[in-house]
This record gives sequence, structure tokens and C-alpha cells, in this order.
Amino acid sequence: MSTVDPVLAFNEALQRRDLGMMMDLMTEDCIFENTYPPPDGSRHEGRQSVQAFWEDFFSHSSSSRFEVEEIFGEGQRCVMRWTYHWAQPDGAAGHIRGVDIYRIRAGRICEKLSYVKG
Repeated sequence: MSTVDPVLAFNEALQRRDLGMMMDLMTEDCIFENTYPPPDGSRHEGRQSVQAFWEDFFSHSSSSRFEVEEIFGEGQRCVMRWTYHWAQPDGAAGHIRGVDIYRIRAGRICEKLSYVKG
């Protein structure tokens, strides 16, 4: 298994909004740093906190999707550039570009640090 495999599987589960599979791909002591609010984003530590973030995200982002632009990994680290697409309340399309830096341990994601342009 490469460092990239669990990240690609996580992203596929994210697109399907399969929270169970997403969390199966993360360690119990996982860390997730969101892009919002500026300047540092919110930090979620532990599986319960990370899962609560994604539950809230899905409840407010029904028409969103992430598009992978580039992904590569080496050792315990994986980097993925992405574009996040959503529909505004008036139907207009919106997007933002960013990058996630992952750390993988024993084939599972133990850290996901997210950053955006802008």
C-alpha cells in the first residue's frame, strides 16, 4: 500500500458522503485542521471531534465536491492539491483551491492539515 492509497480512498468516501468509511480510514487519535476560520482554522483532535466536524460540514454543504488536481506521497506524508466546488444559495457556482498535507500511520490517516489560497 502506498502513502497515497488511504488519501484517495478518503477522498472517494468524502465525495459519496460516506462518513463511516471516512472515519474507518482515520486513526483514533487523528488530527484535522480546517481552513476556516482565518487565520489558522479550527483544530479537531480525536476521532469523535473530527467526525462531528464532518457531520456538520455535510449538513451545510449538500451540493459540494472536491476535485483532486494533484497528489503525491513519500514516507509518511502525502500532499493533495484540490479545488472545492459548491453552489451558492442563488444557484451561482463557487470554488476555492487549496492543499491538504496528510500524515499516514499504519495505512490510516492520523493527520490532515488543510490550507486554501486567498
